[in-house]
Amino acid sequence: MQYFEDLVVGSVARFGAYAVTREEVTAFAEAYDPQPFHLSDEAAAETYFARLSASGWHTCAMTMRMIVENMKTNQQAGLGSPGIDALQWLTPVYPGDTLRCESEILEKRVSASRPEMGIFKSRMRVFNQDDVVVMTFVSNGLISTRPA
Repeated sequence: MQYFEDLVVGSVARFGAYAVTREEVTAFAEAYDPQPFHLSDEAAAETYFARLSASGWHTCAMTMRMIVENMKTNQQAGLGSPGIDALQWLTPVYPGDTLRCESEILEKRVSASRPEMGIFKSRMRVFNQDDVVVMTFVSNGLISTRPA
């Protein structure tokens, strides 16, 4: 089990492989972000995307799936997250892409009000199969300190 004390500022974790499918892109769009360029190639043809692209929110969801799968393998005494900062969608994600993650610990501190808990910031970068960064954000994580 990984605790607050085990986190090393500057350390980088690389993980995940998520194959983006046309069916999932359109199903997510129909349910949550039904903008035309997320629903068909024809509607996307005259837009910035030029063809069917995944919603940025779908990219976030696919990333969360990779994070959870990584947490199953590398158990952490995580306590959730109060949110993210500076979310950026940099490059469109298309059906046929394969996404992967890279997370770097930026800083950490023990909570002043709850010393049994640590707080850390990490920068997430999501890449496609061509090693192009498609999305970045800074997350704020909560994690238990090592039990006495």
